[in-house]
Amino acid sequence: MRRMLRRGPGWVAGMDRTLMRAVSGFPGGHHDTFFRRLSASANKGKLWFGVAAVAALVPGRTRRAAVHGLLAQGVASAVTNIVFKTLLPRTRPLPEHLPVFRFVHPQPTSSSMPSGHSASAVAFALGTGLVQPVLGAAVAPVAAGVAYSRVHTGAHWPSDVLFGSAIGAGAALITRKWWPVRPPFPPTTRTWIKTAQVPSGEGLSIAVNSLGGSFTEETADALREVFPLAHITTIAPDQDLAEQIETAATRPGTRALAVWGGDGTVGTAAAAAVGHDLPLLVLAGGTLNHFARDAGTPSLQEAVEAAGKGEAAQADVGIVAVERGLADDPEMVELIMLNTASIGLYPNLVRRREQLQPALGKPLAGVAAMFRTFAVEKPVTLIVDGVRHKLWIMYLGRGRYYPRDHAPLFRPVLDDGVLDVRMITADESFARLRMLWSVLTGTVATSKITHLREASHVRLECGTVPMVLAVDGETMPGVRAVEITLKRGALKYYSPRPKD
Repeated sequence: MRRMLRRGPGWVAGMDRTLMRAVSGFPGGHHDTFFRRLSASANKGKLWFGVAAVAALVPGRTRRAAVHGLLAQGVASAVTNIVFKTLLPRTRPLPEHLPVFRFVHPQPTSSSMPSGHSASAVAFALGTGLVQPVLGAAVAPVAAGVAYSRVHTGAHWPSDVLFGSAIGAGAALITRKWWPVRPPFPPTTRTWIKTAQVPSGEGLSIAVNSLGGSFTEETADALREVFPLAHITTIAPDQDLAEQIETAATRPGTRALAVWGGDGTVGTAAAAAVGHDLPLLVLAGGTLNHFARDAGTPSLQEAVEAAGKGEAAQADVGIVAVERGLADDPEMVELIMLNTASIGLYPNLVRRREQLQPALGKPLAGVAAMFRTFAVEKPVTLIVDGVRHKLWIMYLGRGRYYPRDHAPLFRPVLDDGVLDVRMITADESFARLRMLWSVLTGTVATSKITHLREASHVRLECGTVPMVLAVDGETMPGVRAVEITLKRGALKYYSPRPKD
């Protein structure tokens, strides 16, 4: 039995010898040097890491194809070297089977069956091709050349290459659902309305939060230059933000309210705008400016254009009723939610992702942040609409966000009438391992630990200890319960209409 394993079954050995004699009969030439160098370039996957690094410079499907190719290559390499080379010991070709000038030196010492180079090459080529066919087609000839080079240089028998190639193809197919390509986002749509025109800022009251992420001493001057007729209130750090915005909204002659600041400041201004039936002009002055981006006013130029023409649209708002403090003497607070609310590890995940994003880019930064967050932190206990859960993340979006997985990025409709509810639970057995595996393979969205639904009302209660609630990036500790409902079309916001 041992003898058969080392040399292979008779028909396989016969085929190998026949094919090896055919290869040895090829005349020598520059192609010998080419195949020897190509084979060496693929040692330890160096060639495929290089191709993936170049492909990673191209965003979108090409970058995701490179990631999938590396995943498939990693699986194929592990299965080949850890499993089959141990189970199927086999001697490699001898110098007598090939011309001496072609025979690889030094020859590998591991089992000849199967070819690890071939497994990695086919896995990477097919793995990239399943995501981005053009890249896969470009890589395929290189992969075929690497596989053949193992026979040409005497490192493997032909059957080793065929078996290794089959393992590589299997690895690519098995991992095809890992890091799936996201479907395209739906188009942006608006419910357009006409509202007060405030050319040059006439009738516009602007509240400027000096704690905004991009505030400088020149901010008010820049706003005064484009809105010379507006009334501008700069809110100092020691002043009450809500009180100052309320004063700006109720100033005589005010027909529209503008706010310069981050998402938390915008939420406070939205509450005042809704309360006084004023259109809101959002001026991006924070760090992330999610609502300004979704509203179509991420730059001052776009905001000025929309306000001058009175171009606006409608948005739903979330009403967040918070109960905090002692159980027998609770404090009730009501907030406006324009973007998102979250409980659990989501704020920590976002913070880590933002720290890593400049160096890694958003997709890889998200993976690294999730892996780090779920590896070291513990789930929280929460009662969601009367059902107790252990949760890694509780996320609520005001409106339907995309992609429909654990990492919402984009909201094309601001008045769709839904709360986007996403839970990643730790109720299941081996919760941390499940979580880490799904993060590693990019299958969080399809994992059983992920629960996606839409609602118009959600009630959350703390399980064992008070929770920390984040609303539009602003955190609130000591929360015992929270109810979130929708108010349809309550906010009018300036947004430039697309040009025909």
